[in-house]
Amino acid sequence: METVKTNATVDAKGLACPMPIVRTKKAINNLNPGEVLEVLATDKGSKADIQAWSKSSGNQYLGTIEEGDVLKHYIRKGGSGEEQEETKYPNVVSNDDVVKKLEANEDVVVLDVREPAEYAFGHIPNAVSIPFGDLENRLEELDKSKTILVVCRTGNRSDMASQTLAGKGFDKVWNVVPGMSEWNGPTETKVQ
Repeated sequence: METVKTNATVDAKGLACPMPIVRTKKAINNLNPGEVLEVLATDKGSKADIQAWSKSSGNQYLGTIEEGDVLKHYIRKGGSGEEQEETKYPNVVSNDDVVKKLEANEDVVVLDVREPAEYAFGHIPNAVSIPFGDLENRLEELDKSKTILVVCRTGNRSDMASQTLAGKGFDKVWNVVPGMSEWNGPTETKVQ
C-alpha cells in the first residue's frame, strides 16, 4: 500500500472527545490550503467526529486507515473560498432543563450519540443509544414528530448530530450542553 504524503501530524492517541477535534482544529490552522493533516487517534468515535467536523468547517475528509488500535485520519485543508466558519447548532438546552423536562414527564426522546461503552457505563434513563457514526444509517429508528434531545459527553458530537438530524428534516431537535460530562440528573448503567 502506498504511504499517504502529509504535511503535519497530530498525536491524539489516548484522548477522548472532544480532544482529537480540538487538536485537529489547532493544527489545521497552521497549514496552507491544500496541505494534508494526519491525525492519530485511538478514540473509535473520532472517525465520525472528524468526518463531520471536516464537512462543517469546509475542509476535506480524505479517509481513515486503521492500524491495530490506531486510527489514522487524513484531512486536506480547504482553500480560500472552500473554508467556512464552523457552524454551531442554534437550538441548545441545558442539563438542568433536561432534568426538568424528564421530571415533568414531557414527551421527549433523549438520543445518546456516544459510543456503546460510554452509554453502558452511565446514561440518562430510557435514552436511545445511536452512536454518532451510525446515526445516518439509523434515522428510521427516530420519530420526526417527537422533540429529540441529543446528548454526548461534552456537547460537541451532539452538536454535529443535531445538525445532521436537522438536515434530514427533523425540526424539533435540541443539543444538550454541556452533556454527560457534567450531568447530575438520574442515570442508569447497562454493565454487569
